[in-house]
Amino acid sequence: MNWTRPADVKAQVQRLWDRGVLLAAVADGEDALFPLRLPIKGPNSRELSERFSEVRDWISALSAAAIHYRIEWRTVNHRVLGSNEIPSAIWIDQPTDALLFIGKRRAAEQFSQLLEQTRVQQPALLPWLRKRPLHALELAEDWPSLLEVIQWLQDHPRPGIYLRQLDLPGIHSKWLESHRAVLAELLDRALPEDAIDSTHVGIGGFCQRYGFQDKPTRVRFRILDIGLRMFPGTEDQDITLTAPAFAALSLSVDTVFITENEINFLTFPAFPRAIVIFGAGYGFENLAAARWLHDKHVYYWGDLDTHGFAILDQLRKTVPQTVSFLMDEHTLLAHRSLWGKETKPETATLNRLNAMELTLYEQLRDKHWGEGVRLEQERIGFDYLRNFLTEITL
Repeated sequence: MNWTRPADVKAQVQRLWDRGVLLAAVADGEDALFPLRLPIKGPNSRELSERFSEVRDWISALSAAAIHYRIEWRTVNHRVLGSNEIPSAIWIDQPTDALLFIGKRRAAEQFSQLLEQTRVQQPALLPWLRKRPLHALELAEDWPSLLEVIQWLQDHPRPGIYLRQLDLPGIHSKWLESHRAVLAELLDRALPEDAIDSTHVGIGGFCQRYGFQDKPTRVRFRILDIGLRMFPGTEDQDITLTAPAFAALSLSVDTVFITENEINFLTFPAFPRAIVIFGAGYGFENLAAARWLHDKHVYYWGDLDTHGFAILDQLRKTVPQTVSFLMDEHTLLAHRSLWGKETKPETATLNRLNAMELTLYEQLRDKHWGEGVRLEQERIGFDYLRNFLTEITL
């Protein structure tokens, strides 16, 4: 029997709450949604005659629970039973009835308080509250602080300070860091266009988007030619600079290696007039300003898997002349016993690979040698690396 029970009616109202519809009605006023009609499923003509006692119990249960709703009835004329009144729909006349029905009145009152506070302090955010009422409720405790940050940025557009330097009572940098996503949504509505740099997006671009000073990106590299060392007293020249400082370097190098694995970076053999850069995965914004790289021989060594080729493709956007090494079919097949598993292969079209690289990428992507084949660069023996270095010095 699938007739609508009081619990089913309550579940319908709960779904309206879960979708934010009820709170949106609170924000828009009672006329937007109420009175609310909810269809119900009842007995058909055959069930009415064959299961009459059950129908009577169903009507009694539905009527007994009608505290926060009213029942719409319809007349059914039956050739045996005569005329009978059967529930055909449920009506909830006021938002308060719906909220009391599912135990959400206090939450709705809290939302109304958020609306009023926002209407007074930041009316431009009211559409956001109507669109994301449940999220707003989750943020109720933090809402006054969010409004305070927004007001401060309206008074101090593009402040040019670090987030840590924003000095507001009770608001600290960790709180700001954890609320960047929602702050971005709110600031985009509350700030004038000239206070927003729309070229920066996402959490990573938060500081640049709203004019805060961002943590400087850094470049870590090792000098592979002892004759070019920058600091006296040590042969190990493992150096980390900010991206602008790296871009301003004037190094007498001809060759630049980039590798993704830290151990390979730390143990990379000596090489005349060369440095090695620790790549550390996707993203090469830290190298973009180093225009002097475009005049060097640049070699990239990544994992032999689909993501390794995707990173190479991304690097070539910044340094177009980059040559890959130890990322070929011969190297892959020579280390078959050391293959690992790539759990989430890249599937995008890569437009900056040469013909050999593209063929190998597509073979890995299309499972030519098996499911998720990958060869991590740290599994490749150093004899392979030394042989390659010998070849390019000849």
